[in-house]
Amino acid sequence: MRVLGIESSCDETSAAVISSQGGDVTLDSLVILSQDVHAIFGGVVPEIASRAHLAAVAPVVKRALADASCALDQVDAIGVTNGPGLVGALLVGVSFAKSLAASLGVPVIGVNHLEGHLFATALENTDAVPPFTALLVSGGHTMLLDVPAWGEYHLLGATRDDAAGEAFDKTAKLLGLPYPGGRHIEALAREGDPARFRFPRPMLNGGQRLGDADYYDVSFSGLKTAVLHAVRDAEKRGALDEERPHLARAFQDALIETLAAKTVRAAVAHGRTRIVLGGGVACNAALINAVRNLARSQVGSEATTFAPSPRLATDNAAMIARAALFHLERGERSELSLNAFSSMPLACTP
Repeated sequence: MRVLGIESSCDETSAAVISSQGGDVTLDSLVILSQDVHAIFGGVVPEIASRAHLAAVAPVVKRALADASCALDQVDAIGVTNGPGLVGALLVGVSFAKSLAASLGVPVIGVNHLEGHLFATALENTDAVPPFTALLVSGGHTMLLDVPAWGEYHLLGATRDDAAGEAFDKTAKLLGLPYPGGRHIEALAREGDPARFRFPRPMLNGGQRLGDADYYDVSFSGLKTAVLHAVRDAEKRGALDEERPHLARAFQDALIETLAAKTVRAAVAHGRTRIVLGGGVACNAALINAVRNLARSQVGSEATTFAPSPRLATDNAAMIARAALFHLERGERSELSLNAFSSMPLACTP
């Protein structure tokens, strides 16, 4: 079975082909076209993103099929992101996928973008499968989940304000770094002195207990404010250039320590030895190492942390195709009335 995946939720136009045979899933092709124009504006401009998707979606799909040596009439189903995301951008992918599916007489499957991120790592590592604790960290979302099985998701905690990726971008702007900020802060932080500054670890304290309302939740608005004050102080002293790597290191350490602690709390509480990271921030090497080391310390030597490569951590169609295959194998299909939604919570089991 071959599934064509299409992703257009934000500023990447992506298409991928995966094939399934005897329970084995193979990634045959993946094409990602990033819209670098948004760097000029310091953030994604929805109208520009939609127009760029409109121009790129057909060529990107054509290239993905060619790379997979797959003719159009060999596609058995089409999976497409239909939320959450920028609704105009999503509509481009959804409309294209529905039209193509109708013309081929194959099913179309709408996929929640967040569920796609849960499947991404499994495309590279066959051991990254349930049961596991999942940390989804991206520009728009930060949430902690317990995943006993595919399709069964228990929301444990989430951000109460900024997502982790958003906090990276906003801090990068304060430090005068390019957009998107994550990779620039990560690189700069390697040069920083971890003892020069220390920022608060929001919603993380030794007095929290299982059952507390904030036991798994995170908050980064206060951290961002602390960075703002430190930047302004450095500017007054004329020392921002000198302090910039130390500020980047202090910010990243605070954010990552918080995420790692909350994630390992969840793994311990639910008896999970596998931890899966997903989303654009999930390829941050410092985050991966922090979660891995803390898990081995608190869960045990059998604890394993899985993270996607940068290519599969970003918004991509391979993860959408893989999630679509899961739903297809369960006999699920979407109607041609499938719509796009800017807000679409992941269907979680109470």
